[in-house]
Amino acid sequence: MPKIVMLCRRGNASAMVYNALEKEFGVECAIIENAPSRKTFIKNRIKKLGIFKVAGQLMFSAFLVPLLRKEGKVRKQEILAEYGFSDDLKPLLDSDPVLVNSVNDKECIEALRRINPDIVVVNGTRIISEEVLGCVDATFINMHAGITPKYRGCHGAYWALREGDRENAGVTVHLVDKGIDTGGILYQSVIPMSEKDNFTTYPVLQTCVGIADEIRAVRDITEGKAEIKKNNLPSSLYSHPTFFGYIYHRLVHKVK
Repeated sequence: MPKIVMLCRRGNASAMVYNALEKEFGVECAIIENAPSRKTFIKNRIKKLGIFKVAGQLMFSAFLVPLLRKEGKVRKQEILAEYGFSDDLKPLLDSDPVLVNSVNDKECIEALRRINPDIVVVNGTRIISEEVLGCVDATFINMHAGITPKYRGCHGAYWALREGDRENAGVTVHLVDKGIDTGGILYQSVIPMSEKDNFTTYPVLQTCVGIADEIRAVRDITEGKAEIKKNNLPSSLYSHPTFFGYIYHRLVHKVK
């Protein structure tokens, strides 16, 4: 069995990946980073996107996402039952994880060197530095909620639907490099959506479908069979939707 370390943040998607990998292969250790403070997060986003766009994104998160979660609550449980995955955080938190402020801290590097894993499975962390990627002789892989390189960044399935590009509403398992979702593609899959899905259930579908691809990727790497896959898609980077942008496209284009 490969020696696997999971590098992640605390959250249901990380729990789903951890629980599946632990069942399939066993996980040597989980290293969990803290999310940046909300103040720092907003400040950095304003620098990149501008205050007006970020204000719209904050309005979307504060007023619409809670309603969408409520709308998609039953559907989320249906998806988990269909695929047989659990988003229970308890096994991850009870696994004696290494807790770090950032995946780029020296404590993370020290933990990786001490464990010396074969494969590092990344989920939901900030961009990983070259120093961390090179500190051990391991393959770093990530599950991205979008088809790369066309839908890098956040909420790839939602943006594919916004673009009228349902055939590219999916998930990618890829090697990790210093860029944002730019590493070599190992597997890509389109997610099966229904009219019951919305912004909050697309990621659940992506994680369920992506876990199966991630398990295949781990096996391929372990057996020396991993192959980089190519496509001819353009490269684009997306962020979070805004309040009025979401409302407009839901009402006019029926994108939930």
